[in-house]
Amino acid sequence: MSLAVQRVRYPPFEHRHMEPSAVPIVEAVVEMGEIPNPEFIIGAEDDWIVEWRGYSDDDAGISRVDSSVGIDIPNFIRRSRIGWYIDPDPLHNISRKLIAPTVILLILSLFIHAIEPGLVEWGILTNSIAGSFRLGPLEYPKLLMFAFPVFLMPLLFRMIANLRDLSRQKALIRAGRNRPDFSVEVNLNSVEVSAAESFEGLRLVRSRVQVGIAVPERRSVLAVLRRSEGRQPSPGMSTKLTQKRVASGDYDGTGVGESTPMVVPNTRAAVLEPMRIMSSGRWCEYSADPKKLILDCPENWPGSIYSSLIAVHWEVMLEFSDSDGNLIKWVEPVIIKQRDAKTVLSPAPTRSGRAELANF
Repeated sequence: MSLAVQRVRYPPFEHRHMEPSAVPIVEAVVEMGEIPNPEFIIGAEDDWIVEWRGYSDDDAGISRVDSSVGIDIPNFIRRSRIGWYIDPDPLHNISRKLIAPTVILLILSLFIHAIEPGLVEWGILTNSIAGSFRLGPLEYPKLLMFAFPVFLMPLLFRMIANLRDLSRQKALIRAGRNRPDFSVEVNLNSVEVSAAESFEGLRLVRSRVQVGIAVPERRSVLAVLRRSEGRQPSPGMSTKLTQKRVASGDYDGTGVGESTPMVVPNTRAAVLEPMRIMSSGRWCEYSADPKKLILDCPENWPGSIYSSLIAVHWEVMLEFSDSDGNLIKWVEPVIIKQRDAKTVLSPAPTRSGRAELANF
């Protein structure tokens, strides 16, 4: 029975706000059983990194972790990354981009109000702009009365986007569509998809292959770092949430914040959460003749393999359009064979944990 060493420094929810070298690397030895040992390294030693290599005598001091290793799709991926999905409303992204300028506008209006007497005396401001409105016993700066509604625009856009998302998710769930009728053939560097142009009133638009590293299992991470639940978590992790909801980031403790737009309660997620280390192949437009899509695979990635710390997950995404022009996607895992040579990919292709910023 062979052994392997896994080393992971997985990016947290907002990885751009954290120095990678300050996050400890999780190192563990796993038993491979009869599975051939893959050799790959994604990232760099002082950056986000995912490494799987063979065991040597120098690794005798590394902790062992009890984990099954194989190519069978884990249950948490079956629950969260198979089925029909919608894209988050574009207003989510617009709302986020407006936060900084609206805050600057609000601060600037307060600053100008503080120096108004001098600006009026120098003739830069007129009395029609300077001064305050009196409402009851309180006075409100005139500039603030104009700036504050603008300051609330991102919040308004976010509310509208969430209402739209909820409506689209409910419609998607009510439709109760089955799996599209298509077949997949995996080749050496590509995936061939054979599908009909239409399915239950939907028109196939395009497709692509994507691959990423799923979040490590929280229990295994804490065990390797010799930390117990309920105490101070490791850097880059949060305390465990009281109830598991949708986001896989909730499970591993890195989902600090709103990792996905608002979702319909008491059902599976209809917004696909991004893997934070991930690459995508190019979109391939559907052509009715021939009825096949040849999808290029992202380069320098290892094949499919799953353990509690490192899960290399490949999936195919088909994008459909309904009669109203709305786009929905079907996502389904595919199994890619391991390469014979060691795979090296640097730097790690990281993405935001926010679905609206994940470039889906």
